[in-house]
Amino acid sequence: MYNTHIISERLISLNFRKGTAMKKSFLIFISLFITFSTFASVEQKASTPFEEIKTTGDKLFSRIASSQLELKKFPDLMREIVEQELMPVIDYKYAAYKILGKHLKKTTKEQRSKFVISMRHYLVRTYAGALNQYKNQQVRYEQGKVKNTAKMASVNATIADGVKPDIHLTFQMRKNKKTGQWKAYDLIVEGISLLSSKQAEFKGRIAKYGIDQVTVELAALTK
Repeated sequence: MYNTHIISERLISLNFRKGTAMKKSFLIFISLFITFSTFASVEQKASTPFEEIKTTGDKLFSRIASSQLELKKFPDLMREIVEQELMPVIDYKYAAYKILGKHLKKTTKEQRSKFVISMRHYLVRTYAGALNQYKNQQVRYEQGKVKNTAKMASVNATIADGVKPDIHLTFQMRKNKKTGQWKAYDLIVEGISLLSSKQAEFKGRIAKYGIDQVTVELAALTK
């Protein structure tokens, strides 16, 4: 099955070969994460991760397409779109905890809360910035089978524009125990887990400066 989505020419042209800067990898992660983050809204959940992808993707990019005139006048409108259409289906809390890794147990409830909030605001800002740069590309999703009892799932996809080499992705999702909703928490691009890459980046800074300082630094990037 095919879906046409908007993908940044500049971002997909970056590669993931050994030696690629961590910052660039995360930027690609953010932009592609948006491409795949096409999950159904809370009001209309689909039954499988694949269906979640298709349903919300149609809704998200349809709204972006219909808001082009407004976006040209008010670019910040994209943040509102991201807040309303995308963030409800991003498991940013789980992702933030995964990034903290072993440091999680050493934090207080207040510290964790502040870190999660900073991470969420950072994602909104970065998602909006990436979405404002897209051009039409094709995304092919592979519909796999997921057991009803599964708590985790993966969805494979391929991004193609007919000119550059295809980019192969694997989306990692987690099912909420209470609501049954599937949400995104990681993306693997050409075999590289970008959540793990971000965790490695933060690991040293938290060990050296502490979670409070890293939280402040992250919050500063949301402005």
